[in-house]
Amino acid sequence: MHFYLQNIKINTLKFFIFVLFFSSCKKEETAKIELFNNPVLSLDKPSNFPEFDSYNLRTNAPTLVGVEIGKKLFFDKQLSRDNTISCNSCHISSYAYGDHNSQAIGIQARVGLRNTPPIQNMIFLNTYMWDGAVIDLKDQPIIPIITHEEMDSSISEVLRKIQKEDTYIKLFKRAYPDGEITSKRILECLAQFMFTLISANSKYDKIMRNEGVSFSAEEQKGYLIFQQKCAFCHKEPLFTDQSFRNIGFPKNPNKIEEKGVARVSGEKDDLYKFRVPTLRNIEVTAPYGDHGQFTSLEEVLSYLDQGVENDTNLDPYLKEKGNRIPLSKEEKKYVISFLKTLTDYTFIKNN
Repeated sequence: MHFYLQNIKINTLKFFIFVLFFSSCKKEETAKIELFNNPVLSLDKPSNFPEFDSYNLRTNAPTLVGVEIGKKLFFDKQLSRDNTISCNSCHISSYAYGDHNSQAIGIQARVGLRNTPPIQNMIFLNTYMWDGAVIDLKDQPIIPIITHEEMDSSISEVLRKIQKEDTYIKLFKRAYPDGEITSKRILECLAQFMFTLISANSKYDKIMRNEGVSFSAEEQKGYLIFQQKCAFCHKEPLFTDQSFRNIGFPKNPNKIEEKGVARVSGEKDDLYKFRVPTLRNIEVTAPYGDHGQFTSLEEVLSYLDQGVENDTNLDPYLKEKGNRIPLSKEEKKYVISFLKTLTDYTFIKNN
């Protein structure tokens, strides 16, 4: 009898140990589920826009926490060597994530080679940078991080800083099953944030989507002139055909460094070719040109009207037109009125 009672006590103890162990495991499992909760975001594609670039979504789909990390990194000055500038220092939301400098300004007021391009609708593009040097957006942040005139740091140095910060440690645990902070993931998250910067709520967009808005008489005239004389390169609805062209703009005096696409390809035929920039939000992205040659839209259109610089590889469209795009004073006025309908006030105020 004593032996029987002893067995009951032992078995009861084993049962309680099992329950405690099982309960502990369930709590740990639940904690892990709560910790790693990072669904893929469903980005809303504007109805008047093309499809998202499939490569970007396939290789680096934006996630809830990934975008949160990317946004924090975008505004983090630790990405620069001396912790004085962030991505946002040059890419300012009120300027459609560009700035108002002719050429980008980095740490210690160092002046870069080119004008800061706005960051918008990147999820629809297939190459990046003025010269198309980057074809995968998650590779792009490396360039400003390591460039002497910009952040003058290294991805390993950025990683070292980020790995020490509690907020990032917690975020990466939410974003990835193993919680590891790596340079690859840092770059992926930055790209994911940039994918969410979609500008598609301008007056032009509302008109294209039949949302009860219409062009003024002056804007309508400008739209028609734009379609006749500008849309060949600035293709709707992104207002860029993503091509690279030499359009005879005044050249950067730093000729040793600046060769346009040829700086990347090494091909003579690519000299002074640059990406056709989007015209979206152009009202707030002055100055214009690869190194900010023009301070206003009036200056750009007057230059095109008067005649551009001639090069052997000048764009065929301009050669056919006698190296110019003729525009009367009234036509310039109308075109600028239309271009202002591309300003997305929701985008530049809310981001």
